Amino acid sequence: MRVLVTGGAGFIGSHIADLLADSGDEVVVLDNLLSSAHGSSVPPDYTSRHRFLRGDVADIELIGDLLRDVDAVCHQSAVVGHGIDPSDAPSYALHNDYATAVLLAGMHAAGIRKLVMASSMVVYGEGRYKCARHGVVPPAPRRQSDLAANRYEPTCGDCGEELAWQLVPEDAPLQPRSTYAATKLAQEHLAGAWARQTGGTVWAMRYHNVYGPRMPQNTPYAGVASLFRSSLLRGEAPTVLEDGRQHRDFVHVHDVARANVLALRAQGTPGELTPLNICSGQPHTVGELAVELARACDGPAPRIVGGARAADVRHVVADPARAERLLGFKAETGFAEGITAFATAKLRAPVDQGI
Repeated sequence: MRVLVTGGAGFIGSHIADLLADSGDEVVVLDNLLSSAHGSSVPPDYTSRHRFLRGDVADIELIGDLLRDVDAVCHQSAVVGHGIDPSDAPSYALHNDYATAVLLAGMHAAGIRKLVMASSMVVYGEGRYKCARHGVVPPAPRRQSDLAANRYEPTCGDCGEELAWQLVPEDAPLQPRSTYAATKLAQEHLAGAWARQTGGTVWAMRYHNVYGPRMPQNTPYAGVASLFRSSLLRGEAPTVLEDGRQHRDFVHVHDVARANVLALRAQGTPGELTPLNICSGQPHTVGELAVELARACDGPAPRIVGGARAADVRHVVADPARAERLLGFKAETGFAEGITAFATAKLRAPVDQGI
């Protein structure tokens, strides 16, 4: 199989490209090496085993040329993370949504009908919650006055009682709370429309908190594991917002890459987009991540500082059942094992602070 991997020099895309090549597939890597994710305009050494092109997915002519001899597309390129403020919106919309539209149009022209694309847990917004009296309910908005008083748990909009988090299935309501989240959901809608119009198949891989080697560092667009490790490498304590008891699902990048390869090989349903939670199935708190990583790095203990960012959510814990049922995917890297390895894993060079 000949596969175009967009964002193939990046954190997740590069591991997918390597795993495909290890399996005997031919890989074409396209990446524009954005300064917000890469510390250099020179392609990383690990791309040398693949055919590499520096370019933008939004380049209509380039995409048309690349898709002529491709069997499938694994679309991983995106601007990711919370960002800085709403001034990021044009960049997110350009690189995530317009570029995806160009890619889908090119796939239609080339007759390619198989797409595996990176989505994210952020499309859910807050996770799934249950009230002891009212069952599964949407949480009431977290008020600034509650956050200031160190009251972080979401409450029931009917009775005001604290809610208990539940596993989030793929059919949960989609309520993006940041610019990045809105653009990821828009990507899903664009790809879903393409599938219905062409009879193509789409697997939308809703990544949860991915960590591992080749993560970017020292950037507002990096994941929490990378931010914690960057602090520890500077000899500083990791800074944990709220009370550190926010639950997430931390999944190793090697597992994520394997899930993508399984999706590329799976038949899929023609004319449909199928979303999948790509996760470990082992929820942990952000505080546990900070403690485990500080221990593995032999660094200072985390600082719990309270507060919360505007787009932060309290708990997002994934239901892994659908990915296991449809792809046979089950994460193999345990939390303690993965975090210990991550403490010494090679990260990408520090990057510029703006897009």
